Amino acid sequence: MMSYLAGLGTGLSLILAIGAQNAFVLKQGLMRQHVLAVSLFCAISDAILIAVGVSGMAVAGARLPWLIEAMRWGGVVFLLWYGLRSFRAALAGGETLRPEGRSNGLATTLAAIAALTWLNPHVWLDTVVLLGAVSAQWPDRLGFAAGAITGSFLFFFALGYGARLLAPVFARPRAWQWLEAGVGCVMWAIALRLVIG
Repeated sequence: MMSYLAGLGTGLSLILAIGAQNAFVLKQGLMRQHVLAVSLFCAISDAILIAVGVSGMAVAGARLPWLIEAMRWGGVVFLLWYGLRSFRAALAGGETLRPEGRSNGLATTLAAIAALTWLNPHVWLDTVVLLGAVSAQWPDRLGFAAGAITGSFLFFFALGYGARLLAPVFARPRAWQWLEAGVGCVMWAIALRLVIG
């Protein structure tokens, strides 16, 4: 159960960072267009990437013990950089969400989210590399993966369907600043946990 909860918490904290993929899901939710398809696509894609990361790191760790350590320190560097990026965005401010734009068909929408998901190096770093490295520190990797996958499904569906509730909030730049500052704190907290071991 501890591994499951650790996977859930780690998965949620990594996915909370507003990037291109999450902004797209949020925008679709605000426009109420193809929300089920987009949320499901993102959650299933994440599940595949998490499974690859956790299983791949387990196999790689058994054959190349130094790889886990290298991935751990690589994860620390990435998280520190990502946290700093979020803090800088919070200080700069000025971001708002503008859901205007014309409606696209389902195929066009899915093609866009597929590119944002599978061609985004941050998605690969977060789900395959970083979650894979963190999972190696827990006794039940399968439980950790299940927790992270649960977190992905919860997040994407909550983001897609809860977006309309957030529209007034994210119309204000201050909300984005608080969100970015919170993301920065979470990233640095995970980096500290990786350093401590």
